Amino acid sequence: MKTILVPYDFSEEAGYAFEFAKGLAEKTKNKLELFHVIELPTPQSFNSYGEVGAFSSEGTQIFMIELIEKRKKQMAALEESLKNEPYKFETKIVFGNPFAGITKEIIEAKADIVVMGSKGSSGLEEVLIGSNTEKVVRNASCPVITIKSAVLPKDIHKVVFASDFNEVPEEVIKRLKAAIETIDAELHLVKINTPSMFEGSRASMEKINDFLRDYKIKASSTTVYNSATEEDGILEYADDIDADMIAMSTHGRTGFLHLLSGSIAEDVVNAAKRPVWTMKAKK
Repeated sequence: MKTILVPYDFSEEAGYAFEFAKGLAEKTKNKLELFHVIELPTPQSFNSYGEVGAFSSEGTQIFMIELIEKRKKQMAALEESLKNEPYKFETKIVFGNPFAGITKEIIEAKADIVVMGSKGSSGLEEVLIGSNTEKVVRNASCPVITIKSAVLPKDIHKVVFASDFNEVPEEVIKRLKAAIETIDAELHLVKINTPSMFEGSRASMEKINDFLRDYKIKASSTTVYNSATEEDGILEYADDIDADMIAMSTHGRTGFLHLLSGSIAEDVVNAAKRPVWTMKAKK
């Protein structure tokens, strides 16, 4: 059975993702798993005088015990409320680092798609730390849909797939086509032209037409769109046609190379107000 995985932290955005995922599960009858990670305090922390700090205190231990019990009850209540749905619903709680926990669960649950809430981020915090959502988008072995507001699959009518159409991995297209068919949406293709990465319209359209032919894709429109940056162009074009979702492939780079080149997909995930479907291109 295929699995829809929802990392859940009880935030408003996670609630939006959960509702979207329930809509997907109703359509596909796939299993839906709600996954929660409880971060434990560091085993030892020290104040300025070198004394052992918070984790050793009785108050902190009581707080963590109460939090764990609260989360267990909340998850049990959700399981009870969805026990009669036409799809299988499960919950799981683990302890540790959220990103590491989600990454491990994607593999162990053999997740086919991750639906994840996101607040987005910008500026220095994004460069130095990044969000758990951004990390999952960059590293997940399956497609990820990021959600920032209340939306359901039935609300998705237009999907923009942005690419340079040079080397789009077949697995990405296979998963994208499956997603489009599931939500019954129109597909609109766009190639963004920028001053630093300019390409003539004729050459760009030839690549798009080759893409359509090679992958036997039906698109409602194909466009070459000019903008200052790829990120701006994707967001502007999605606004222009009133798209309901953006779809992209991401390269999964990390570290210094990631900081130098950036990831357009991650930038779009952070900046976009509408849902974004991404999948990492395997090397």
